[in-house]
Amino acid sequence: MFTDRKDAALRLAEVLETKNYSHPVVLALPRGGVPLGRIIADRLNAPLDVLLVKKLGAPGNPELAVGAIGEISGADEPVLFINESAARMVGAHEEYLKREIDEKLAQIRARRALYGHGGFAEKTKESWAQTTAIIIDDGIATGATISAAIKLMRAIGAARIVVGAPVGPADTVARLGDEADEVICLETPDPFYAISMHYQIFDQVDDEEVIALLDKSP
Repeated sequence: MFTDRKDAALRLAEVLETKNYSHPVVLALPRGGVPLGRIIADRLNAPLDVLLVKKLGAPGNPELAVGAIGEISGADEPVLFINESAARMVGAHEEYLKREIDEKLAQIRARRALYGHGGFAEKTKESWAQTTAIIIDDGIATGATISAAIKLMRAIGAARIVVGAPVGPADTVARLGDEADEVICLETPDPFYAISMHYQIFDQVDDEEVIALLDKSP
């Protein structure tokens, strides 16, 4: 159990600091991952940016992820992850998924314009090839969004991909470990409930807070 996102970030940063990653970049998943990302980036003396990825919700249940989509400058095209078995189970047919993908991609591009971050347009393939990409969120649930984030960083050519989160289900953490180079998850409770259940305080993070935290970056 974590007190709040600050407590979780400080505890996660303690572990990440011991790793001595080469050329780390902290990539926070908005919005909840950004308060953690800010603290971790400062502790690692690393740049912070957002990684813009959106989950694809199930028909009639947008909180249930059947996949995710993301985009970053330098990748040839948006990166898509679909959990085919979950999509079949909830009736997310091809036409529905196309509408969901188009809608979420539009939201990603609008959010990038709002934040003024998330593109890393100045980084080249060569510079990413020297970089440790540290993907941070305030918790792991289905893992669909983080899977898409990992695929994005593979597409961009990051040298090493690390996932950091305070809490998540053990089976999902293990699966993500097969996709990333390293996953650091502080707690894997069983049974696992909603991420918010593992925090004493889990306030909503709004866009204004995200912008303010990003603006603290050098």
